[in-house]
Amino acid sequence: MKNTFLTLLAIFTSISMANAQATGGFEGPSAVQNPTSTVAEALNSSDESYVSLTGKIVNSLGDEKYTFKDETGEVVVEIDDEDWRGVKVTPENTITINGEVDKEMFEPTKIDVDSIVVK
Repeated sequence: MKNTFLTLLAIFTSISMANAQATGGFEGPSAVQNPTSTVAEALNSSDESYVSLTGKIVNSLGDEKYTFKDETGEVVVEIDDEDWRGVKVTPENTITINGEVDKEMFEPTKIDVDSIVVK
């Protein structure tokens, strides 16, 4: 019984140590740029640039499209129904949207939103 206990203890200790090592990672400077943080910057960014914008949705344009506004300007954002994830937003709510710049030929720049956080 004592040997079984010691064997199990050794196994659990090994597993715990392996898990602790598996959750490690690099801590230090990154070559990855911070996401664009204003509408003005987003409108001047390249296609598929990551953005994190804080502001307000001021109206619905239909077909999952909305006008998003911050202190630097306005941009159309596209929020798929499933990306709302139960969040309710009014024009009075300040939100942060995370997504990508979507530039298409002959179309105005828009933001394809992946997530929304109410502030």
